[in-house]
Amino acid sequence: MLSFSLGSQQLSTFVRLGTALILGSVIGIERQWRQRAAGLRTNTLVCLGAAAFVDLGAVLAGPASTNVIAYVVSGVGFLGAGAIIKDGAGIRGLNTAATLWCSAAVGASAGAGELASAVYITALLMVINLAFRPISRFVDKRSSTAQVDIVYRIHATCADTSESRVRDCLLQAIAQRPLVLRQLRTEDSDEEHQVVIHAEIETPSQDKTLIADIVDQIRRDPSVSSVEFGEGTSEVE
Repeated sequence: MLSFSLGSQQLSTFVRLGTALILGSVIGIERQWRQRAAGLRTNTLVCLGAAAFVDLGAVLAGPASTNVIAYVVSGVGFLGAGAIIKDGAGIRGLNTAATLWCSAAVGASAGAGELASAVYITALLMVINLAFRPISRFVDKRSSTAQVDIVYRIHATCADTSESRVRDCLLQAIAQRPLVLRQLRTEDSDEEHQVVIHAEIETPSQDKTLIADIVDQIRRDPSVSSVEFGEGTSEVE
């Protein structure tokens, strides 16, 4: 009759790889349920493979097995990069790639014999992928309701002797309209005896007509040589 016995190292290897297989499956089931590109088999294989390499490194290299862990981390990084897809102006697959990376961390912990750490990492990963989902949706919904104000910047170049008059004209034009003056400052121009008046104006909606009226009003001053304006945005709660 053929008989055999398992050494303590072999038994330890079986326990580590078995733990990695189970934990990788737990991670993969959640991903498969969410219909992600990297599902049950992918996460299980990544977790098991990481555990196998780390365990083999511990058997063959002993204390030098930390180099094996470094190679596992970099190798899974390349694997995760393949899950990231550029979709127009957006990017998809970042969470899938990050989950694969964490699956490798679970496997590496199991392969190193840190079974409690592997279980704890798996639990944290499940919390992130399950419990954090409604939180992230709430944050997205909250941020989408933030008011975005339009900011216009007017730059008027005029004679330095007429600075006060042009500033008063600008302030009066803003006060007559539903606008908010955020900033008003003056700086010297590159041309002699000329200054540039910078005004930053905020409005809750895009309305270039109001700004164009102000620009036309300032241009009527004979001391004003040029007027320019630009547009930007400002997010507020």
